Amino acid sequence: MKHLYLPCKDGNLRKLRAGDYLLISGVIYTARDQVHQKLVRLINKSQPLPLKLEKSPIYYCGPVVRRHKVISCGPTTSSRMDKFLKVLFKNGLKITIGKGKRSSEARFLFRKYKAVYLIAPAGCGALLSRKILNSEIVAFRELGPEAIYRLEVKDFPVLVGIDAEGKDIYRRLEDDSEA
Repeated sequence: MKHLYLPCKDGNLRKLRAGDYLLISGVIYTARDQVHQKLVRLINKSQPLPLKLEKSPIYYCGPVVRRHKVISCGPTTSSRMDKFLKVLFKNGLKITIGKGKRSSEARFLFRKYKAVYLIAPAGCGALLSRKILNSEIVAFRELGPEAIYRLEVKDFPVLVGIDAEGKDIYRRLEDDSEA
């Protein structure tokens, strides 16, 4: 098990390999479909973003919050965000966190922009919420659970799904099953 402390340098990301298990500590931001649309709209209009993409891993998650405390924060399906990757990567995004396979175009973009895709364990939202030290809404409050949340995490468990070379854990599994 490796530790990844955020924000991290690009050189540290390039050392990660598909299949590595990590414990993340630092700040991550949540964003789902509607937030991605808003971010791309802001970028296209050359307006400021509510977060610095180059230092901000995006976690595809809509946390469940009660009494100002996150009680569940499981990942959502990542492939729905593939259509936004190119614009976000061009603007500095280096780390995404979610669940499930990514498209071949996404794999190409991860390799081109030396970014990584981390997989959070699905079905473990309540357990993952125990890894959150602090949380706050930072943008798009009107979206409720789909707003951008700033999560300070400690030892948040993930698996490297796609590394900066474009190697994909799901492709390895598919290749192995064909043998």
